[in-house]
Amino acid sequence: MTRIPPMRLVAAAAFALTIGSAGLAQAGKQDFTLVNRTGYTVSHVYVSAASTSSWEEDVLGEDTLENNDHVNIHFENGGRGCFYDLKVVYDDGDSSEWGKINLCQISRISIYWNRKAGTTRAVVE
Repeated sequence: MTRIPPMRLVAAAAFALTIGSAGLAQAGKQDFTLVNRTGYTVSHVYVSAASTSSWEEDVLGEDTLENNDHVNIHFENGGRGCFYDLKVVYDDGDSSEWGKINLCQISRISIYWNRKAGTTRAVVE
């Protein structure tokens, strides 16, 4: 497992993602499972190509990601490239970001809140 430190400002942006639509489109090598182990509800998740400069749509849509739950993130039509930025926004408005994650080499990202340090870390598998 590799730990990815959070980033404060990350360039990010637009691409099409769908959640849980396996079988409807070809699976992308970038598909992954996001696991929430923070103790808090995640209200928004953004995944954008690292080479772009803005976030697009919230991949959760109307859903939320509760603590100890997970969501499968599927890249429609195989996605583009391997390096992506990830941003999660909690139900209180706080957020955490990670940049240049090589999604072609991982299948799972688990996020953890460290109350003592006041930071969120991501562990990839």
